[in-house]
Amino acid sequence: MNMIQQSIDPEEDTVDFQSFSHGLYIGGKWVRARGDRRIEVVDPATEAVIAAVPDATVEDAADAVAAAASAAEGWRDTPPRKRSEILRRCYELMIERAETLATLISLENGKALRDARGEVAYAAEFFRWNAEEAVRISGEFGIAPAGTNRIVVDYQPIGICVLITPWNFPAAMATRKIAPALAAGCTVILKPASETPLTAYALAALYEEAGVPPGVVNVLTTTNPGAVTASMLADPRVRKLSFTGSTGVGRTLLAEAAKHVISCSMELGGNAPFIVFDDADLEAALDGVMIAKMRNAGEACTAANRIYVQSGIHDAFAEGLTRRMTALKVGQGINPETECGPMITRKAVSKIDALVQEAIFRGAEVRCGGMVTEGRGFYYPPTVLVNVPADARMAHEEIFGPVAPIYAFETEAEAITGANDTEYGLAAYIYTKDISRGMRVASRVESGMIGLNRGLVSDPAAPFGGVKQSGLGREGGQHHGIAEFMEAKYIATSF
Repeated sequence: MNMIQQSIDPEEDTVDFQSFSHGLYIGGKWVRARGDRRIEVVDPATEAVIAAVPDATVEDAADAVAAAASAAEGWRDTPPRKRSEILRRCYELMIERAETLATLISLENGKALRDARGEVAYAAEFFRWNAEEAVRISGEFGIAPAGTNRIVVDYQPIGICVLITPWNFPAAMATRKIAPALAAGCTVILKPASETPLTAYALAALYEEAGVPPGVVNVLTTTNPGAVTASMLADPRVRKLSFTGSTGVGRTLLAEAAKHVISCSMELGGNAPFIVFDDADLEAALDGVMIAKMRNAGEACTAANRIYVQSGIHDAFAEGLTRRMTALKVGQGINPETECGPMITRKAVSKIDALVQEAIFRGAEVRCGGMVTEGRGFYYPPTVLVNVPADARMAHEEIFGPVAPIYAFETEAEAITGANDTEYGLAAYIYTKDISRGMRVASRVESGMIGLNRGLVSDPAAPFGGVKQSGLGREGGQHHGIAEFMEAKYIATSF
């Protein structure tokens, strides 16, 4: 019977976690790890251990690369239309099993069920989009300027890809890499975060059902990511590394990949500014900031991290945001009424609180929240701070939690300077009724993505990525995402 179909008892509304944790997924089979160690999966809402998954070794990683290599030629030679149909079936199955997948995400990640449902829809869309892109890979043909030959450019799959994804979007971060890689004709090894591995294994079963051949997608979990990843990158058959995670880890991986001259795509940290001008529609700006700040309880690289509000609207905005944040229902993510779930770990809560307390020590004023919640679960309350000093740690570090610091500004130039005062440049948000000013400011803010009078920028049809220390390359978009998994081959011919 299908693993995902059998995972939830409709009478009990519970998940059989063992369905998603019985083995590594290598070569189209569920196999035991070489060692006996297991990785416990903890429900952030209750701190209960809900499952345990295999802890892969370097030898297991070698098996995964071998499986990907064995499947590479067959998948590369599979007609684009056939690849497209398989990807489309992946999309359809994800939509059919959306509630099951959302429940699984909510339980292992802690996010509110409404956010988990949104993630599944977003994650599935990468398969639909890339199913269409798979049949649109085209080359180039021209005449050399000297007239001596024709220039033919063919685009071919780059080869075996190692994909590393974070815990905050366990479905979407995987499909955003797997779908274009498969559309391009590549085989992959996915290493999901050890905090949220169940979704990755559940999706592996779904891919198999959709018709993805054995070895084309392999999934392994490990508590020794450095050695396991390094061993895969050292294999000359591996030609691509795509990583989503912190800038610090990204730098380490880039250095490791450089040893073997491996192509890298890096979607790294963010420190998104949210700029509100005096002429902005107040309610629209508040709607936008709640999306940009509280999607996934703030545990997103695109989250509004620094909220710059012009002085004329500052007090009204702060009052409105405090009212909305106070009203949020905090609780176990699986509860349909929950609007803000727990953080991923106790360590994450401690980091968030350290940033808040440091800002308070420096003079920030708490409008709501601001203290660790007592009891079971890794909770931090929705928090609004005003009068946050520009040199506070949270102005320069990712908060990755439900904390909204507000900074007042007077002039457009001041807002731009503040927005750019960071090593990051992933996402930014601007609210103003003056479209000319909005476009002018957008052109000067150093960011790979801008939400102009919008609190949500992510879209499979748009290029996702940042500048500065926020990464290299793009995911998604009309051609950007699939291009990351292809190489251009130039052929000179005199015909």
